[in-house]
Amino acid sequence: MIALSLAEIASVVGGQTHDIPDPSVQVTGRVVRDSREVEPGSLFVAFVGERVDGHDFAASVVEAGAAAVLASRPVGVPAIVVDDVQTALGALARHVVERLGATLVALTGSAGKTSTKDLIAQVLQRKAPTVFTPGSLNNEIGLPLTALSATEETRFLVLEMGARGIGHIRYLTGLTPPKVGLVLNVGTAHIGEFGGREQIAQAKGELVEGLPPADAGGVAILNADDPLVRAMASRTKARVILFGESGEADVRAENVTLMESGQPSFSLHTPSGCSDVTMRLYGEHHVSNALAAAAVAHELGMSADEIATALSEAGSLSRWRMEVTERPDGVTVVNDAYNANPESMRAALRALAAMGKGRRTWAVLGQMAELGDEALAEHDAVGRLAVRLNVGKLVAVGGREASWLQLGAYNEGSWGEESVHVSDTQAAIDLLRSQLRPGDVVLVKASRSVGLERVAEALVEGTEGEVAVR
Repeated sequence: MIALSLAEIASVVGGQTHDIPDPSVQVTGRVVRDSREVEPGSLFVAFVGERVDGHDFAASVVEAGAAAVLASRPVGVPAIVVDDVQTALGALARHVVERLGATLVALTGSAGKTSTKDLIAQVLQRKAPTVFTPGSLNNEIGLPLTALSATEETRFLVLEMGARGIGHIRYLTGLTPPKVGLVLNVGTAHIGEFGGREQIAQAKGELVEGLPPADAGGVAILNADDPLVRAMASRTKARVILFGESGEADVRAENVTLMESGQPSFSLHTPSGCSDVTMRLYGEHHVSNALAAAAVAHELGMSADEIATALSEAGSLSRWRMEVTERPDGVTVVNDAYNANPESMRAALRALAAMGKGRRTWAVLGQMAELGDEALAEHDAVGRLAVRLNVGKLVAVGGREASWLQLGAYNEGSWGEESVHVSDTQAAIDLLRSQLRPGDVVLVKASRSVGLERVAEALVEGTEGEVAVR
């Protein structure tokens, strides 16, 4: 974080200093909520969770070098005491962002946010110092913590924004007002909480509503291939840039092909030129993500050649997202178990089909959470798609939703041992260990709560496999 005195922080967040002998002492380290991450000069933010109260760690973090604690009650060590810690953290982030002078890029969407954010960061880093959301810390706590990790040298701040309801993104844009806003897509992730795709579109579009007008430099980057996203152009006063495979897109892909490895290539077309891209990432769905990143980079002054080179060399920065490991026996394990929704599940299955041409393929799938009344139909549809793509073996892991996956496959024509329903991850591990053959390709994917990453990790554990793309 940029250096601020404790007195200035207290003023910004509307707090009172307690047990601080010298308010001119500066916070020069990171702002953290995990006591294990404290370093000299840190500000420790004491949240009260369901199991742990951060205030209980106040003495130990100060002993470890923290300058003070941001707390909701006095803790007997240097502290800035506020009525609400989360509100105070947001106010501090807003103050720091306004002082930075960095260009803030925000993005949202139902699927692909984290992968696209990682691509944007890797491209922009070639132009200037860039800070970006680690993993998918995209909520009202993770987002301000990311913003507060920026320094005076930061020129681009790339923030992923998630939403679980109407008003969430509006709140986040109030904490960290973006200049460039990107909306990837409107799908069915969390549809059970939102109530429908139209409500999801309403929530995601709050991002472009929070942009400055065009004459103040605001830019809305929208997916030309998604009608619900494209319609958001009417909700912003910012300049609108379209990306996609549509001929009307300002930044578009032509001649998209998928190599036998499952990695896409295409010709990138921008308003200032064209260049060829061959990606290291797996799956044709990454073309849309790459175009979104290219549109952001082009608006921020990079040439088509610079963008294409960066995209061709970019990898995955976040774990368990199409993480490919080649075992010494030729088995390929694709760990995409961080999360799942119908759109990302379909994209992963298509990538598996492309990677497995001429080889036996396995889809180890589990529940897609938070689908509400759409859960049965969506799980059934994924099971059917696995059959249509000629996936060799479907292993549905878990309870009711997993049985729906298998039922969909059965009704589409999967007979005998082509699909199987197992109760838990250990049963899936035992099945795979007994039946995998050299050369097989295994996709592992489900919502985070299922914990299917344990299956992928068990398959590569002790094999000295090589991660192809991380």
